[in-house]
Amino acid sequence: MGDFIIQDCSLLAKTSGLPAAINLRELRDRLAVCSQDVLYHHFCETPLVPSFDNPDYRNDFAAWALLQLGDRVLAEQLGIINPYIFPDLEKLREQVLEIIDERLSEVFFIPSCQPGGEFFFTEAVTVVFDTGKRITAPQALPEAIGTMTNGSIYWES
Repeated sequence: MGDFIIQDCSLLAKTSGLPAAINLRELRDRLAVCSQDVLYHHFCETPLVPSFDNPDYRNDFAAWALLQLGDRVLAEQLGIINPYIFPDLEKLREQVLEIIDERLSEVFFIPSCQPGGEFFFTEAVTVVFDTGKRITAPQALPEAIGTMTNGSIYWES
């Protein structure tokens, strides 16, 4: 058996190229055309970052609906979405658009954020690097896990 190489990863956020959304209509329109990488980032990657700010709203769209639009109903509807139950990201996108379309049909005016509260569409690049640590025997794995970062434990090739 060869050495078990311990690697780590980090997410580097980058802009998607889409303009920021300042209201619910713009959020909906941008979600309809954004790349799947944007959806994946805002639903699946950002919840991996430890945060105590909004534990009930574990995706960026739900948190934005609550904090910037002041729409608790929409925030709760978006917040309960489990992105991992969908067979692909397009089905997830369809569900999110359906929820937003329904909400837009219910409100008397389109919810907007204050200046500085825009939603920025980002995606992440995963950077993987060698930590230099090695495990030479399976029995050493439990002790080594205690010294690894969450990035080492999460990363998969």
